Parts: sequence; structure tokens; C-alpha cells
Amino acid sequence: MGKKPEEDLFEFLKIGNRAVKKAQEINWKKGLPNVYSKNKKIYFEYPDDPDKKKDPDKS
Repeated sequence: MGKKPEEDLFEFLKIGNRAVKKAQEINWKKGLPNVYSKNKKIYFEYPDDPDKKKDPDKS
């Protein structure tokens, strides 16, 4: 761990970001979508079309 609290925070963020990226890759390998929330709306990002986010309310 770092010497200052902000150094520890930065390290925790790096670890968390790596874990999220790995989980997303695992989802895609299994054919599952990654799910995001933006402005209180839920979006699904599918492995067959990662550049397009889909709003399930507009399907």
C-alpha cells in the first residue's frame, strides 16, 4: 500500500478497474451482455455489437 491515503485510493481504483474489465471479457466470451447505467437508465452492450448500446425500453 502507498504512504498517503490518496495513493492507496489510486491503487484500489486500478485494481477495481482491472477486475471490471476482466469480468466484462468473461461475460462476452460466454455470450452475455455487459450492463451499464447512465442517467438512471439501464443499457445492455452485446458482444455481437459492442459499439451499439441498447436501451431495453426501446427494444
